[in-house]
Amino acid sequence: MTDPNPLEQYFRANQGRLIHKWVHYFEIYHRHFERFRGKPVTVLEFGVSHGGSLQMWRDYFGADARIYGVDIDPRCAELGGPGTEIFIGDQQDRTFLRSIADRVGPVDVLIEDGGHRMKQQIATFEELYPRMSPDGCFLIEDLHTSYWPKFGGGYQRPGTFMVYAKGLTDQLNAWHSRDDRLAVDEFTRTTKSMHFYDSIVVLERGVVEKPHTEKTGRFSFGRHQGETFDPEVRARRLRRRARRQAAGG
Repeated sequence: MTDPNPLEQYFRANQGRLIHKWVHYFEIYHRHFERFRGKPVTVLEFGVSHGGSLQMWRDYFGADARIYGVDIDPRCAELGGPGTEIFIGDQQDRTFLRSIADRVGPVDVLIEDGGHRMKQQIATFEELYPRMSPDGCFLIEDLHTSYWPKFGGGYQRPGTFMVYAKGLTDQLNAWHSRDDRLAVDEFTRTTKSMHFYDSIVVLERGVVEKPHTEKTGRFSFGRHQGETFDPEVRARRLRRRARRQAAGG
């Protein structure tokens, strides 16, 4: 039997401030955020609204978490509390975004549920993702606006966050590129995975070294049939081949 989702349980029983969520989000949240529970993590949410989700995150992550909210509506300033701070400003303003990063330090969990417009989403990612903790998790939601003209979206329209994110999948795989236009960069070295869901993209950070392959076991056919693969033998062969090539042989 599947254990109940604590976030959905909280949502269903909520008698606190208003929370408005697409129901399928709760499974995604819990899948990616569970590893941070009960730890002194820094959580930053864009889009405070009525403040209910900030209360939900406090309950979920625990008393040791530092919770921050960002909203453009000055009324949200009063929704802070012990261990919870609200910043008021425009998330499209990159100077404002950098000031938040300076103030809160490396963020472990970033939930982007702000204005949902393309320039806001891309600015938030570009300014804050590189400054997150080395194993942080960046979740951006309500990406159906990438398909809504009212928000600057449209199917395969250049400049939407969804098109932007699809481009990042190439950068994730840049280790294997044979094209000078796609080279390994800081994103490649610090992003372990990207996850695409209905209206959500999740990026999980981590130190990524150049991928390599290894072999174990016995050969099934060929001139080495029945032999067990020996990496030392393979290494000696490669060194001999390299010496012959260097000598012009």
